[in-house]
Amino acid sequence: MSETFQEQRSYIEMNARQRARQLLDPGTFHELLGPFDRVESVWLPKQDIVPQSDDGCVVAKGTIDGEPAVVIAMEGKFQGGSIGEVVGMKMAMAFHLARKDNEKGIPTRAVLSLESGGVRLQEANIGELVIAEIYSELVALRKHMPVVVVIAGNTGCFGGMSLAAGLSSYVIMTRQARLSMNGPEVIEQEAGLEEIVASDKPFVWSMCGGAQRYETGAADVLVEDDADEITNAVKELFRKGQPKVQRTDQYELYIKRIAAMDTSKQWMPEDIRKVWKEIAQ
Repeated sequence: MSETFQEQRSYIEMNARQRARQLLDPGTFHELLGPFDRVESVWLPKQDIVPQSDDGCVVAKGTIDGEPAVVIAMEGKFQGGSIGEVVGMKMAMAFHLARKDNEKGIPTRAVLSLESGGVRLQEANIGELVIAEIYSELVALRKHMPVVVVIAGNTGCFGGMSLAAGLSSYVIMTRQARLSMNGPEVIEQEAGLEEIVASDKPFVWSMCGGAQRYETGAADVLVEDDADEITNAVKELFRKGQPKVQRTDQYELYIKRIAAMDTSKQWMPEDIRKVWKEIAQ
């Protein structure tokens, strides 16, 4: 490990490859379909967009806490971490192979480090189909082993990947991260300034930032932007084992919470926390 990497303690400032290496035990990182395999999107050049040789997704095998593991890390700086054919199939197949390992008696763990604005518009239909494959394989894998999602950076987690976070066993977030089905810019564009002002950063983060998502139950662990703290949080969740109740099985709770929201008024973050906590879990 280089001296530069050892000195890098901010998880947010790491690129996808560094994050994957950070989450795995030292010396166990082995990348699958790396840059030199030249697996690139064939659709981006058709729109004069330069492709990236890993398509913005790093898949690495190794160990976590001494146990076999696969880490999937997205690069938010490439096409906004969007999901297209190649990146999506890399993710889906990583989950698929981890599931197969578990079925063979090899207890393989899976971590998904997300930085994504959703489906890649240049590959819309293909991207949507492959996202469905990701969901299917993720849900199949979590029957054998918890799937941990880490959302840390400023890109956030929106669109199709926000649903992947919801399907996971555990979600770890930093205060700087955001998690929402629709991003603030999309909401402003479609619903207008009366609904949200995307440039109002304090308000946006207060509504869908890590602290708010943790307080309202969408995230299980809130951490500071410290690489070792995030790595330790991942290890602790795997030591904890399967959650007593999967988030996706709590639909009755979420229906009650949505029903309690009066959409004719502007809700503030603290109001949402108060009302949602009052509803029995």
